[in-house]
Amino acid sequence: MVMPARNSISLILSGAEEVTSMGTAAHRIDRGIHVRPIRLLVVEAQRLFRQSLRLLLEREQDVVTVLEATDGHEAYQLAIEHKPDIVLLDVDLPNLDVESLIKHIHQHVPNTRVLLLARYDEDIRIVAAMQAGAFGYILKDTDQADFLRIIRATARGEHALTPIISGYFVRTVPGAVRQPHEEHPTPPSSLTDREREILACAAAGRSNKEVADQLCVSVETVKTHLHHIYQKLSVGGRVEAILTYLKTH
Repeated sequence: MVMPARNSISLILSGAEEVTSMGTAAHRIDRGIHVRPIRLLVVEAQRLFRQSLRLLLEREQDVVTVLEATDGHEAYQLAIEHKPDIVLLDVDLPNLDVESLIKHIHQHVPNTRVLLLARYDEDIRIVAAMQAGAFGYILKDTDQADFLRIIRATARGEHALTPIISGYFVRTVPGAVRQPHEEHPTPPSSLTDREREILACAAAGRSNKEVADQLCVSVETVKTHLHHIYQKLSVGGRVEAILTYLKTH
């Protein structure tokens, strides 16, 4: 199994001792920007990862509360009771209807923003969750500094411009504010017939191998077409391309 980079949030327990020995000044990023402290709810089934996130977040001076939930029911109850600023929601939770949970949170705790935790940006569940009202998503191998920066930006109601959440993503997610004089990306109609066919398969939730099998081409051919699609649509990856496709169909 390939381990993520040492700075990733999946190794934050090992990084805790280093931070303690080095002091906290370098670790507290943008802490002076916030008007009020941040309250978070971490929804994650894996105890070590969940507790590691809590350990990382509680070290920050502008974080006052970090609650933990292991399933959707517990997450909903804690969200209603404590009204956190941010819910960090793992899309891999078993027996979880991500869309329904997000809709219920928005209905009863409208000021709470949901950030998804995902292993891959090709996860079709991210698209459904974004359409249900999720504020954004963070990949689990994200660097600690980027992770904390996204958390703080979300608390301010801002969509972080990072490799995980690109500029085009900001313009397409629900609730994002379109800036004046923005350059519009190329519409899906500019794609070739084969590219539109592959994008439609991706939007249907098929993996690269499933697309390749259906179209009788190699996986590498599918990847090449997807790369061209991302370039033409000015998007950062599969999720953004699918969101663009769904907006026009």
